[in-house]
Amino acid sequence: MPTATIDTLMQHVAPYITKDTDQERIKAAYEYAAEMHGGQFRKSGDEYIVHPLDVAIILSDYHTDPTTIMAGLLHDVLEDTPATYKDVKQRFGEEVATLIEGVTKLGQYKFKDSDHEKEKLAAQAKNYQKMLLAMAQDIRVVIVKLADRLNNIRTLSALPDVKQQRIARETMEIYAPLAHRLGMYVMKAELEDTSFKYLQRARYRRIAQMIADTKVNREKDIDLMRTNIEYLLSENNVNCNVKGRIKNIYSVHKKMVDRNKEFEDIYDLLALRIIVDSIEDCYRSIGIIHSKWTPIPNRFKDYIAMPKPNLYQSLHTSVIANGKVYEIQIRTQEMDAIAEYGVAAHWAYKENIQSGKMTDEVMKKLKWYGDLVKFTEESENDSDVLNLLRDDIFQSNVYVFTPNGDIVDLPAGSTPLDFAFRIHTQVGIQTVGAIVNGKIVPLEYELQTGDIVNIKTSVNSFGPNDNWLKIVKTSNAKSKIKNYLNKKRRSVLIEMGREDFNRELQQKNITVELTDKRVKELFSKKGAKTVEDLYYEIGKNTITPGSAVNALRDKEEYTDEDLIQRINESVYLDQKSDSNIIVEGLPNASIKLSNCCTPIPGDKITGYISKGSGIAVHRSECNNLKSLDPNRYMEVFWGNDDTKQYTINLKIIVQNRDNVLAEIINTVTSSKGKVVQVAASTNKNLEGIIKLKVSIKNRKELEVIIRNLEHIPDVYSIERMMK
Repeated sequence: MPTATIDTLMQHVAPYITKDTDQERIKAAYEYAAEMHGGQFRKSGDEYIVHPLDVAIILSDYHTDPTTIMAGLLHDVLEDTPATYKDVKQRFGEEVATLIEGVTKLGQYKFKDSDHEKEKLAAQAKNYQKMLLAMAQDIRVVIVKLADRLNNIRTLSALPDVKQQRIARETMEIYAPLAHRLGMYVMKAELEDTSFKYLQRARYRRIAQMIADTKVNREKDIDLMRTNIEYLLSENNVNCNVKGRIKNIYSVHKKMVDRNKEFEDIYDLLALRIIVDSIEDCYRSIGIIHSKWTPIPNRFKDYIAMPKPNLYQSLHTSVIANGKVYEIQIRTQEMDAIAEYGVAAHWAYKENIQSGKMTDEVMKKLKWYGDLVKFTEESENDSDVLNLLRDDIFQSNVYVFTPNGDIVDLPAGSTPLDFAFRIHTQVGIQTVGAIVNGKIVPLEYELQTGDIVNIKTSVNSFGPNDNWLKIVKTSNAKSKIKNYLNKKRRSVLIEMGREDFNRELQQKNITVELTDKRVKELFSKKGAKTVEDLYYEIGKNTITPGSAVNALRDKEEYTDEDLIQRINESVYLDQKSDSNIIVEGLPNASIKLSNCCTPIPGDKITGYISKGSGIAVHRSECNNLKSLDPNRYMEVFWGNDDTKQYTINLKIIVQNRDNVLAEIINTVTSSKGKVVQVAASTNKNLEGIIKLKVSIKNRKELEVIIRNLEHIPDVYSIERMMK
């Protein structure tokens, strides 16, 4: 690959940046960057200055303004050279310096691998959050960062394999979705394809080969259809430019996996794009095409009347012609520019016209930036921000309307409550009902694209409850509901705990020393550091009134006799146990097998005396059990009933391939297990995750099932899950 030079860059910018003063400023930025990076080299052996030059050339492909080109040239000087913000500001102005500073801050937050999932999640969230805040200040910061990442991923071959994998995962996880959200399709496609090449080399080569093998026939089909369309539209006085559309390799792979399709079944491998002069011509063209060729039902989409959140506009349809399926997109020249270059097309530099800043109209359409900034400020933890970006922003695909006609984008499956909390926190809290398309609907109604949603509120509403958490889809709504419930419940639970504690004192007719200092000494490990905290924990049932009083009296919570008496006095003990569990001395004990660890005969088990619920039986290795008060443990045993069935949960990581799920289910069934529930998904490494709920009699049957599953090709790991 030829090495970039300043002359190469100037050839790229010259067609649209013609002012001598602007060109001289770009050259000055290059000379300063070359001086600062002097003596530095990349892993490939190239002089370091080649990298910022390549970044600036990528930015010029989007016709960015001179300031952004300069920021591309200088984007690494604050981080990797002695240059300072003050020096850059004095030489090139505050706007350039601020953009560079923003890019530098983004680069400080890496997508780091960690031994602890929680730490990894927090690191990812912080990375997203800093990126978000930079976007809110100036979108050009993100455009420069994306150009920087694109050049880095293009030169990934010079790095060790471990770094290739890490950077490719980071690109696929963060930067490609961000480019998609900005509508920058060309950049998104290259980021995805290059990352995919390093993450799944064999799969990448296979799909690339299939695309290459079918290229000749596909081009013949497309050329024939292009000629037919041009002739048909010309006959109807529609001026048009028809061209074939290239499908990127990763998107083909994703459709094959997500839709369980064969390569030959991917419709848009035969794809054409029709560019016309006006919106009116778009709709005329779709009518003409549908009158000539049979459209496939449910494949027509109108993104002109209802643009995507990234401003994308086009008409989509699929038709059958010559015995083949063609996907066709129809749009104007301006729409085509936006489809290729996304939001960048709205502020492409034009001399004598203010550019570089986005118009109010564009910012209004990109309302999700503001929503994201606001949610970041309100959120109480980093993982909420990560969940919102992944679930609510990057994957939103349902578009509904407010009564005023404003578009709100939400994830598939969202409800009126999600809509209400997206509008405003207080609207969500005061929601009492919803009207969709003029009809009253339940709060769990699943919103559909095109719905007009009107939320009914009342200051006298009872507010959110636990059931709302099951109804809502978005992380935004869940977080706000949890915050509301926690604040509301704390005061109620404190009062309940106070009453229970005082009642215990009255029953025992004693007094104790109750101060913040004393509480901290005795209960800090259980989360209580003040008297109010103690009442709160008692109200939540994490500390019992009796144990609190006894601890304050320096006595054990209960004797064995006390425990047995309390169990026998329980109102639940009239219920016969049906769990095949024996508790010596307690023939009528109320017993429940815990859902968190799903014990089965053959597992080592421990009973736990839960307040008002009898005995909960856990596997002895259960993490939830280990966090409970050991003074309330009880010895329990399995009975001899070998007719009962029990359910356990298995998580199986596999290589994505045809029939692997069928082989797994057949293996379980032939091993005397019964599959009662199946869920399948893909992790970030594009491996398959299969979760099974299996009904069996005992641990021996489970061991046989696991042994047999391990013999299936491409099964990487099998884990018995605990909730």
